[in-house]
Amino acid sequence: MHGQKRIMVTGGTGFLGSFLCERLLREGNDVLAVDNYYTGSRDNVLHLLDDPRFEILRHDITFPLYVEVDEIYNLACPASPVHYQVDPVQTVKTNVHGAINMLGLAKRTKAKIFQASTSEVYGDPAVHPQPEEYRGSVNPIGPRACYDEGKRCAETLFFDYHRQYGVEIRVARIFNTYGPRMQTNDGRVVSNFIVQALRNEPITIFGSGTQTRSFCYVDDLIEGFIRLMGAPASVTGPINLGNPGEFQVRELAEMVVEMTGSKSDIVFKPLPIDDPTQRKPDISRAKQELGWQPTVSLREGLERTIAYFEWKLSGGSRNMPGVRSRQPAYAHLAVSAVGLPVSEATR
Repeated sequence: MHGQKRIMVTGGTGFLGSFLCERLLREGNDVLAVDNYYTGSRDNVLHLLDDPRFEILRHDITFPLYVEVDEIYNLACPASPVHYQVDPVQTVKTNVHGAINMLGLAKRTKAKIFQASTSEVYGDPAVHPQPEEYRGSVNPIGPRACYDEGKRCAETLFFDYHRQYGVEIRVARIFNTYGPRMQTNDGRVVSNFIVQALRNEPITIFGSGTQTRSFCYVDDLIEGFIRLMGAPASVTGPINLGNPGEFQVRELAEMVVEMTGSKSDIVFKPLPIDDPTQRKPDISRAKQELGWQPTVSLREGLERTIAYFEWKLSGGSRNMPGVRSRQPAYAHLAVSAVGLPVSEATR
């Protein structure tokens, strides 16, 4: 157990944010989840509401926020093209104005601050796998630029606040992450394939299916967050956090069909503009500086994620797995799919 801190998580009711809040609470901290619910959901943290050390604040970080905290995890921003391209100007504002506001808060309170950056800063890479030293190949005027360039600018701001004002920063570049609590309509490849397979609908592959991705299970990623935040002040990042196991998108589709017993066919559609053809992290720095590497295999992670989406699509309850209720509809799920210890999952 670490010493108790006051920790704020922006995007705290989202996919990653909710798991991070759980982890921080288990370590004995006071946790403030800040979210405007654009892609987050209160359902993701309902099971935390009875904890007196947890609170939620509805707030958009493009506006200043005045609270007293010891640490800040800045996760706020839609992370899938389906969501961040709906309002690209707001996406840029969240990345840039949001970073400025959170860094200003960190400067005032002398808080340590973590930035959830992304592998998308590498664009469609000319270097494979991607080390942190690679500066990327990003189209600054394309439809993905609101996210890609927004995150790149946020990194710039973090390092400038660090150099100019002495703000203690941590920057993680997150590669494709999956697990329970992903949205059914978020457009990400893992959730898309699982939902389509469970509904026996055609599985849609954009492009030839030979493009590659590296898939990191959510528990592994959150462990990386905690280790990076707990590292010495000299370890600012950026540090790649992802699973270096590389799979073709078609391989993933075939694995999901096999694991779900689906009758789905695989169909192909044109590749979206600027969609990267290769993605694989070089995690040498994370191994060396954090002692971190993923431990959950793709098949194991998919088993847990498929179990979650089976429950989600069953319509058995309005509560999500992991939510305390008198008759939990998720009781048939493996606890590992819920993401909580047995005492919590059956309460």
